Amino acid sequence: MLSGELSVTTRSHMEMIDVTAEIAAIVQHNRIHSGLCTVFNPHTTAGITINEGADPDVQKDLVGVFQQMVPRDYPYRHREGNSPSHMMATLTGSSVNVCIENGSLKLGTWQRIFFCEYDGPRSRKLWWQILTA
Repeated sequence: MLSGELSVTTRSHMEMIDVTAEIAAIVQHNRIHSGLCTVFNPHTTAGITINEGADPDVQKDLVGVFQQMVPRDYPYRHREGNSPSHMMATLTGSSVNVCIENGSLKLGTWQRIFFCEYDGPRSRKLWWQILTA
């Protein structure tokens, strides 16, 4: 089993950052032919998801829908000021799993792995782990 950490720097309060190339480079660098890659986000105000990466409007639409789904003016009890970010992080989740086949991430044609920032800008990290077959 291999594991490590990937740094992510966000520039906006809310944004989706494509980390697919970085994860694919880890697989290639370690010459993994077959296995399973887990990418885990250890932050409670950010998420990780797999979605379309060909059209950047998809990411903008996702952020817009999350903003409509999670009201800023709800009477949150958590008074730190970032309660909506916690709610959005729950919507996208904290980890993704991607199969590795023939030395490459096994993603659909349009699929990419996105780090989802909901409380930025910040310096963040992702933890990855690869189980080989």
